[in-house]
Amino acid sequence: MDKLLIEGGHLLEGSVSVSGAKNSAVALIPAAMLADSTVVIDNLPAISDVGILADLLQEAGAETEFINGALSINPERMIAMPLPNGRVKKLRASYYMMGAMLGRFGKAVIGLPGGCNLGPRPIDQHIKGFEALGAKVTNEQGAIYLQAEKLTGARIYLDVVSVGATINIMLAAVKAEGRTVIENAAKEPEIIDVATLLTNMGAEIKGAGTNVIRIEGVKELHGCRHSIIPDRIEAGTYMIFAAAMGRGVTVDNIIPLHLEALMSKLREMGVHITESEDAVHIERTDHLKPVDIKTLVYPGFATDLQQPVTALMTQADGSSMVTDTIYSARFKHTDELRRMGADIKVEGRAALVSGASRLQGARVRATDLRAGAALVAAGLIADGVTEITDVHHIDRGYANLEEKLNALGANVWREKLSMEEEEEIKNS
Repeated sequence: MDKLLIEGGHLLEGSVSVSGAKNSAVALIPAAMLADSTVVIDNLPAISDVGILADLLQEAGAETEFINGALSINPERMIAMPLPNGRVKKLRASYYMMGAMLGRFGKAVIGLPGGCNLGPRPIDQHIKGFEALGAKVTNEQGAIYLQAEKLTGARIYLDVVSVGATINIMLAAVKAEGRTVIENAAKEPEIIDVATLLTNMGAEIKGAGTNVIRIEGVKELHGCRHSIIPDRIEAGTYMIFAAAMGRGVTVDNIIPLHLEALMSKLREMGVHITESEDAVHIERTDHLKPVDIKTLVYPGFATDLQQPVTALMTQADGSSMVTDTIYSARFKHTDELRRMGADIKVEGRAALVSGASRLQGARVRATDLRAGAALVAAGLIADGVTEITDVHHIDRGYANLEEKLNALGANVWREKLSMEEEEEIKNS
């Protein structure tokens, strides 16, 4: 096991290019199995989730090959192979295999998804959609069994706005007989990205990016080439790093429209932001102002940026409040930030952050992906060296993190954990 070490206090300067969107990639790869010929996905992020999904498709008979940041997927020989455990449990987005396999084969056996522990994240809306399309769904020994003699279009109202359920129902519905209407659908850019791929494959989808998506089922889908949109969460994370320690940082290869909620709050804190067509330039300020943030579904403030922005709030002159309306257990990073000297009080779904705190390097643990990003932000700010363990969480969502940060002037490196350290972590 590795640990990530960060020597704090180094100002960041230069430009960083954002990778393809993780939250698109993990849906686009399963979507490719719906085609009858090769699909090539460009601009893939070099993250562990991508490799795991490619392995899962290969396990089920697909031919996959990585070529210069692109993934070629030939699904012609795929079979409805049960995937009850193993790699499926390493990431939450494995649930997209359910919709894709159901749409392709009319059946699937998929282990309950893994990923970050952020509190209850039920898949009841996914199941509701599958059942409305005509599938029988059962839960047996920790795996979901789906079976449908025929999938038929239906009108489906999501009780909760869910990105995962919206995409999963789209995957199952594109080859169903007749029209499917998804109401109260999520509007995230990643949904538009998935709909674009499916449309390029021959699907008939209208309304992606609105709260009503209409799908006319087709009998066949063909291969195509598709380039993933930039990762708005990675972009936002580097913008937060720059707001904390930037002497002038350009975050390149982005879609500024996707980051309006974050930019609005950073400007409220006093950060200087200059926008161009596909980049933003960030200049930090010596006196950050406190702000209140509430996470909401897109286009509101992204829950995935709540944790890194909490680290930035520790440097504001005064008290800031952050409320997460999406996930109830998304404040585990606050215990780790307190180890570094942060003054944070959590009550329910809200955290009160009092600043400005002088952070000190410490050994801390990344409890999940975005908590890891928060600790990286804190490590860049802190005096001394910060050691982050359970770095595999960070690797799930940030491609080439050390290289990108070091190119900006940070001092970040990895070391292997000693046997004593590994034992200590297992027992903690």
